Amino acid sequence: MANTEYLKRILTSRVYDIVEETPLERVSGLSQRLDHSVFLKREDLQSVFSFKIRGAYNKMANLSDSELKRGVIASSAGNHAQGVALSARLLGTKAVIVMPSTTPALKVDAVRSLGAEIVLHGTSYTDAYIHACKLMDDRGLRFVHPFDDPAVIAGQGTIGLEILRQHTGHIHAIFVPIGGGGLISGIATYIKQLKPEIRIIGVQTYDSDAMAQSIELGRRVELDHVGLFSDGTAVRLVGQEPFRLVQEFVDEIIRVNTDAVCAAIKDVFTDTRTILEPAGALSVAGMKAYVERSDFGDQGAVQKQTMIAVTTGANMNFDRLRFVSERAEVGEQREAVLAITIPERRGSFRQFCEVLGEDRSVTEFNYRMTDSDLAYVFVGVQVVDRDEASLIAKTFRAAGFETLDLTDDELAKLHLRHLVGGKSALASDERVYRFEFPERPGALTRFLAAMRPDWNISLFHYRNHGADYGRVLCGMQVPESDNKAFEIFLESLGYAYQDETGHPAYSLFLGSSHS
Repeated sequence: MANTEYLKRILTSRVYDIVEETPLERVSGLSQRLDHSVFLKREDLQSVFSFKIRGAYNKMANLSDSELKRGVIASSAGNHAQGVALSARLLGTKAVIVMPSTTPALKVDAVRSLGAEIVLHGTSYTDAYIHACKLMDDRGLRFVHPFDDPAVIAGQGTIGLEILRQHTGHIHAIFVPIGGGGLISGIATYIKQLKPEIRIIGVQTYDSDAMAQSIELGRRVELDHVGLFSDGTAVRLVGQEPFRLVQEFVDEIIRVNTDAVCAAIKDVFTDTRTILEPAGALSVAGMKAYVERSDFGDQGAVQKQTMIAVTTGANMNFDRLRFVSERAEVGEQREAVLAITIPERRGSFRQFCEVLGEDRSVTEFNYRMTDSDLAYVFVGVQVVDRDEASLIAKTFRAAGFETLDLTDDELAKLHLRHLVGGKSALASDERVYRFEFPERPGALTRFLAAMRPDWNISLFHYRNHGADYGRVLCGMQVPESDNKAFEIFLESLGYAYQDETGHPAYSLFLGSSHS
């Protein structure tokens, strides 16, 4: 299809039969942090919480009556499926949706509630697509492609039309997530033919970057596998028509990691109180990466630019929020993760606290006695940026503590922080208590400083969850002869506490291996 024909198709699109124009919203927090004027094109506010309704409806509204009577079939990780299912209901036809078995339950349930027949198959969009093509032939259904179809591309292109209508001033760049390429090819084809000076920048995750690899090699590349965190863009092979249009109209593609996406989800929540799905936040993550490394030409980075990120969806599974919260701090480079070796002697923890300082907020503290000479502590500390993480590590080394900086270590962030501990042959006469104290900067440091050195700390776990109270699990080696002195010590601390020494889970997983 001639590129100019897309302008006509976009301008005459049927999407406004059911879709209302979504807002272009300036966000103050991101604008201030990036020192540029940041706008979000809020496609997450669509009725199905995703932009996909545009392309799906535009395609189906242009089918003949006989085609609609036969019914339609689609393959999708979720958002396109909802668009097809809703369009089918409004147009009075049946819909069969083939979805990867890895699709979040939230999306599967949403599609089913719209009256579509669900078929789960494979682990990626491509697996679902191949199976859908087979079912299409077997049942005589009309296929509605999620991205490799001119009518779908034109429907998505109406987002570009709205952006230019909503913002008549200068726009430096528009950031768009890429899965199969239908969305960015529609937006780019419209924008670049009217305002070629606006940069169109695609964003993908490192583990689902089929379009980026295809552009680099000049041919479509099929990935062996794709990452599933950003399930809405988990496409192994991009569309042929989107690939052609992206080659011509997209300026560049930026890759980001999972931590950056989690941080972007948090950024948007802070500004809008909306929780985006990972694919929906890709554009914001890409914008942040672009601003961090760009100098914006001869006038330098001090010149404020207008940046627009298309937030494409908000179909987030609730059980993913814990992971997002955990990784957002690292993605924002606001948490340093360190492994610090401390001499196993009285006063070591107090010295550790003094080096750390009371003005730093500890996000996590894990320790389990494993050596009679040395203690190994896993600690998270809130920082302003990555440079501060390196500075903290240097400070501990200068004080004589062997320190390993794990801030960028995937194994440490994903697994080790949850595995520090276990039984200890050295933890004789161990008492285990839970403590609570008001959560504020320096609170953990003050708590540690209040621990008298009369008894050795054999276990310690703390994680800042942003609650009003900090919660600590602490093991101390207290001989039976010190019972009275220990009771006086507990009362003098001034913190709420609970004896957990007799807890069955403690005996199973943490108690002395000799007990």
